[in-house]
Amino acid sequence: MDRAILHFDLDTFFVSVERKQDSRLEHKPILVGGTGDRGVVAACSYETRQFGVHSGMPMKMARMLCPEATVIRGNGEAYSKQSKEVSEIISQSVPVFEKASIDEFYADLSGMDKYHSCYGMASELRQRIIRETGLPISFGLATNKLVSKVATGEAKPNNQLKVDAGQEKPFLAPMEVQKIPMVGEKMNQTLNNLGIRYVKTIQEMPMEIMGQVLGKNGISLWNRANGLDNSPIVPFHERKSISSERTFGKDTGDVKKMREMVRAMAETLAFQLRTGEKLTSCVSVKIRYSDFNTFSRQLKIAYTSADHVLIPHIERLFDQLYNRRMMVRLVGVSFSDLVTGNYQINLFDDTEERLNLYQAMDYIKTKYAYNKEGDQILTWASTMGISDIGAMGNPFNGEPPIIPAHRNA
Repeated sequence: MDRAILHFDLDTFFVSVERKQDSRLEHKPILVGGTGDRGVVAACSYETRQFGVHSGMPMKMARMLCPEATVIRGNGEAYSKQSKEVSEIISQSVPVFEKASIDEFYADLSGMDKYHSCYGMASELRQRIIRETGLPISFGLATNKLVSKVATGEAKPNNQLKVDAGQEKPFLAPMEVQKIPMVGEKMNQTLNNLGIRYVKTIQEMPMEIMGQVLGKNGISLWNRANGLDNSPIVPFHERKSISSERTFGKDTGDVKKMREMVRAMAETLAFQLRTGEKLTSCVSVKIRYSDFNTFSRQLKIAYTSADHVLIPHIERLFDQLYNRRMMVRLVGVSFSDLVTGNYQINLFDDTEERLNLYQAMDYIKTKYAYNKEGDQILTWASTMGISDIGAMGNPFNGEPPIIPAHRNA
């Protein structure tokens, strides 16, 4: 039995949500992302792309290329809500589905054609999503995840495309190699230097040659170019780490401000650990200097989720790491090596008052800790000067990490 893998992609998702909330933005060039000079474009409308604008581009450059564009900082809460609505509709209609990102979904329809055409079912599901959410969405249907994703890209905007079994190679052959997932700018340049511009060229080459030239990446690329992909649908994503980082609006040498920032990040991440009933045994701090050199340092610790344990470790790592006395562009904190579990009481250090304080603060945070702008309003006194860490949601709900619009500190 041939597999039938469906790939959905919400077209210019952030832009579409903004237009749904404000119809005056229809057919106008829109940029969503960080509004400062150091912000990046999280999403852009099709009207901006003719000027060379694309997601991931510095916002300053995007505004220069398309000065008439409307710039919107974005609303992560609204995007998450809309994404969940689409997730619920899909989960009600298919036996197995995977949420690959905030705006991308896979579904396995294999065997469904015994009862109904898979393409017909996918078409009906797409129309239901459009009808019930008001958001444009495209899909590709093929025998594997790779080809269905490429098909979705070809179907856009707001359309659909099916690649029949056995037609994977002819479908991919005339495309430029950069359309294959995993081929970024660097790999594309490497392939172009080798005289490889189209997928057909890779298809005609022996796999061994690709392996000799590019190693394991060459073999993987050869398989993809030939439409071969056995990756399964993954219905649940287990988070292996959580992190937070912020770029300063202007490079700073204010050590006090930087220490407060990493403390606030550690506090927010620790709260997420406790609400998700997780513990961490590895903490790390990252610093990016004004010359873009980036350094990080990590430390293995006993499993914990307590602020009073984690924050001092983070502060010490920061003090050890920040030794160049240069201006800093970005700081970040991450917790990894996560396991399921609740905070274990330390018989020598913990008091009943401290444990009760954690329970009270976590309860209040869950109900009241964030204002309408998503900024934290309940925090330890030592981090009161930091108000823009923001609500980050539950990272352990089985969904993939949602990359928010660029935030400046």
